[in-house]
Amino acid sequence: VILSPNNKEPNIQWRMSVRAGSNTDPKNATGLAHYLEHLLFKGTDKFGTNNWAKEKPLLDKIDALYEKYNKTTDAAQRKEIYKEIDKTSGEASNFSIANEYDKMISGIGGNSSNAHTWYEETVYNEDFPSNAVDKFLAIQSERFRKPIFRIFHTELEAVYEEKNRGLDSDPNKLDEAMMELLFPTHNYGQQTTIGTIEHLKNPSLVEIRNYYNKYYVPNNMAAVFTGDFNPDEMIKKVDKAFSFMVSKPVTLYNPAPEKPLTKIQKVDVYGPSAEMVEIYYRGYAENTQNSLMLNLIKSILFNGKAGLIDINLNKQQKTQRASASYQQMKDYGVFNLSAQ
Repeated sequence: VILSPNNKEPNIQWRMSVRAGSNTDPKNATGLAHYLEHLLFKGTDKFGTNNWAKEKPLLDKIDALYEKYNKTTDAAQRKEIYKEIDKTSGEASNFSIANEYDKMISGIGGNSSNAHTWYEETVYNEDFPSNAVDKFLAIQSERFRKPIFRIFHTELEAVYEEKNRGLDSDPNKLDEAMMELLFPTHNYGQQTTIGTIEHLKNPSLVEIRNYYNKYYVPNNMAAVFTGDFNPDEMIKKVDKAFSFMVSKPVTLYNPAPEKPLTKIQKVDVYGPSAEMVEIYYRGYAENTQNSLMLNLIKSILFNGKAGLIDINLNKQQKTQRASASYQQMKDYGVFNLSAQ
């Protein structure tokens, strides 16, 4: 638990960070961490449902149908199983309460409800009034106590649509191609956060639940609060709210080092967008001296105002757009120069 008191305004910002992302996705289920993030807004057996006793058998049936679907290769049989998934999901939706989590957060004055998944992290965030601490902690402790993966059928369609948008995005396609060249063995280049089409088409609720139980444990999570509160009181309330959580050993992604890049590699990506060129360099592990130096170099080159690229290219309109960026990650960084 990380606490940073600041009483300038009667608000609190909260983040729940999990040390698990696309790097820890199973090889046969990429994208899993991301759609788990989506599902953690769908409630538990206490909220998000109007009749848990009637909803549970239908959700159990959906679990079993997806496992059957994944193990079936015949196209006609898969189609029939999916029809049954669709039908059962429709029946289960009669007992679910859509967006109840969001309504509960809004009901205590909260806003900015969101989350993101990246290579090494999944982060959930909320902002809420400082006079609603007890109600907020009650919601969050219940949320993480025993999440129920309801409305999965619909949510998976939303994730699949995200994937389709990525496939239509030239910058996204270029980034994925370059990451694969930079990291031929590391998951930075071998597994995308959104996952592959094949894996998105063959999800497993059993795998998702196993992933949650494996990585969503207190010794692999950090609850961060900043804002208007008494830290001595807050830590007691947080400890009490999340006392049900039990630590367990966690094995994180620990790959062998990448071999040095010894030659320039090129890739061409074709699409409807205007022509652009990107140059990528493999950087260093975050917070190392070399990585901090690269971040400084990035700011000297491009800062949106008075960097060398800003002054000599963008302000003189020699390009439509030019920039530099540096992304620090746990094992390596990625330095990028871009022009269009």
